[in-house]
Amino acid sequence: MQIIQTTDAFKALIQNIKSTTKGYKDPLAFGICRVDLGQMNLTKTLQATYPVINWNENFGSAAIFIRALQEQGIEIDFGKSEVVCNINTSFLKECLNAFTPYADEAYGDAHKNIQVVSALYNQIMNSGSLEGEFKVTFIFADEELKSVEATYLKLYALSEAKVELRSINLNGAFGVLPNVAWSNGQPIELEYLREFEIELKLSNEYPHIDFVDKFPRFLQHIIPADNTRILDTSKVRFGAQLAAGTTVMAGASYINFNAGTTGPVMVEGRISSSAIVEEGSDIGGGASILGVLSGTDGNPVTIGKNTLLGANSTCGISLGDGCIIDGGLAILAGIKVSINDAEIREIQKVNPGAKLSPIMKASELAGLNGLHFRQYSLTGQYVVQRSKREIKLNSDLH
Repeated sequence: MQIIQTTDAFKALIQNIKSTTKGYKDPLAFGICRVDLGQMNLTKTLQATYPVINWNENFGSAAIFIRALQEQGIEIDFGKSEVVCNINTSFLKECLNAFTPYADEAYGDAHKNIQVVSALYNQIMNSGSLEGEFKVTFIFADEELKSVEATYLKLYALSEAKVELRSINLNGAFGVLPNVAWSNGQPIELEYLREFEIELKLSNEYPHIDFVDKFPRFLQHIIPADNTRILDTSKVRFGAQLAAGTTVMAGASYINFNAGTTGPVMVEGRISSSAIVEEGSDIGGGASILGVLSGTDGNPVTIGKNTLLGANSTCGISLGDGCIIDGGLAILAGIKVSINDAEIREIQKVNPGAKLSPIMKASELAGLNGLHFRQYSLTGQYVVQRSKREIKLNSDLH
């Protein structure tokens, strides 16, 4: 591409790319990433790091990336759900030529893609890079995942709140991501450790292994909001989504991928994959919110606002706002609970139209507001009452 001098010429170039490229369509998502390659298999991607991701936005930058690839003889198949291409200095120079009208704004919030291209070009020119170390990824359809690069792009979209939890297709992620040893944020092939175990240990170069998993940790890739606290890096998996003001304590807490919070929340328990906790709620020490594969009849669980899960409780149904599960109780979909007539009337006041009876399955109460699940210590009977306690987090902590 020739050097573009004006913003009008840039816009005309975008229109030309879209109109002359066969089958062109805007990607759902795209971004440039640095990849960590295998120690044994030098073409195998173990991890992809994106300084900037684009989700349903910045289509002009996407068009420039596609034209820059075409200039290198690489044609994009727009019929595929995802496309991953190696990039080089020629690709970066072509992009910079097109982005010239915005060069002075390259370090502003409005042109992060230009900043990525410029910084990467300078980095490569100053220090060089390994072949295949940098790639550009396009996702054209939200379908089952086929590559590590596209999987990481979607995980970034979740953790950066570019998309809502439970809103994108993550099928195939576990099959695509390699199970690796993680050492100081870097992935290491297990085959490599086995092959060179003797040499590494004798030379005192065997790495300190932090954990073994297909997913990295949240803090390896995401900078949280200023008022978000994570007291132990192992407690949040990459692909989780933490709203500003969330506190994740050490101990029994954990937040899985495609799960998280929508506002300030105290987390001292476990939020399984697909579970969502809304603002003002408190997940007590050792409490567990079940995932779709662990006792919810396949229904993802949402915990409403200002709700308390007592210490060591288990929740397998969705709860509305202002609910309480007493410590140690397991409220699963099939559990039978008792509600007396007076409590039924009180509960219906905050849930107009709710059909309640003296004996119900917990699943039939899913999503209702103001429920307090308790257990009579003498009989063991589970009961539900209208919650009379206001759950309010300490604003100084969130």
